[in-house]
Amino acid sequence: MKMVFRWFGEENDSVTLSQIKQIPSVEGVVWALHDIPAGEVWPLERIQEYKDLADEYGFHQDVVESVNIHESIKLGSPERDAYIDNYIQTVKNLASVGVKVICYNFMPVFDWVRTDLYGRLPDGSTALFYEKEKVENIDPIELVRLIAANPEYTMPGWEPERLEILQDLFTAYQSLTADDLMENLRYFLERVIPVCEANDVRLAIHPDDPPWEVFGLPRIVTTQERLQQIIDLVDSPYNGITLCSGALGVRKDNNIVEMIHAFKHRIHFAHIRNVKLMENGDFIETSHLTSDGSLPIDQIVKAYHEIGYQGYVRPDHGRHIWEEVCRPGYGLYDRALGIMYLMGLWDAYQNK
Repeated sequence: MKMVFRWFGEENDSVTLSQIKQIPSVEGVVWALHDIPAGEVWPLERIQEYKDLADEYGFHQDVVESVNIHESIKLGSPERDAYIDNYIQTVKNLASVGVKVICYNFMPVFDWVRTDLYGRLPDGSTALFYEKEKVENIDPIELVRLIAANPEYTMPGWEPERLEILQDLFTAYQSLTADDLMENLRYFLERVIPVCEANDVRLAIHPDDPPWEVFGLPRIVTTQERLQQIIDLVDSPYNGITLCSGALGVRKDNNIVEMIHAFKHRIHFAHIRNVKLMENGDFIETSHLTSDGSLPIDQIVKAYHEIGYQGYVRPDHGRHIWEEVCRPGYGLYDRALGIMYLMGLWDAYQNK
């Protein structure tokens, strides 16, 4: 497997490329132009700037996370074709500098949902926390204010400007069903996948986080059955998955090990992280260590080894440890520890 590390850029990340360079086994950085609004074309000159930065430290930039989908595409609005045209041009621009995988999601309105960016763990560290009852009872506008209030770093998917359009979006989605959303995904893929094939760029859809309906909004990237349905929408090896153990693993009916074997030819990108599930439906993110959470991280890595996985993998969200001041979920220390744990497991299976 090819180990990579998510990086938000020189001006929007506490972690530097020189620090990432010192983590053993990291081959590339996972990046994006987070300041480009969804639906706009990513300019080639901006893309080249990121490539030049990665080249300086000997990193590839094969994986982009994420090229976000405009809400008009998800809604199936009349203007969606113009936004799909823009997406296609972005795919071509990224291919021109060697990008191989584009991670994206198809979640209405919110890319991810948590109620506390600094939930306290027993060891004194903090991590992203989801409280089921709070989500069921909070006004989503209040939640946006909570998440967007982080003073240091922008939070992709929770930009403050969303407050201005949030009510309009909820109104637009009011009559949209999960089946409608799936058909709109089909329409998007039928137009974009042929371009991906021609430019050797694989699309990898990220699971919904969390993988169930939130605030009455439909969600479709939730289970093994749904993932299979998405793969079948356009039967091409370029229509693939970002298999995120943490996002899918908070549903007890999702078996991550089984999914790895089932989708072995369509997993273009893998996120590996652990979560602690609670009886009341809450969950909090933990260290990657198997015994710290509810997911069998050791068996998940073993499954990737068994299928001979040669794709890209990154440690996903980390705790905030050792007084590190960082983007919530994306500090240096715990993700670096996570890499060493994952690579230790991988080496053990390799040498068995």
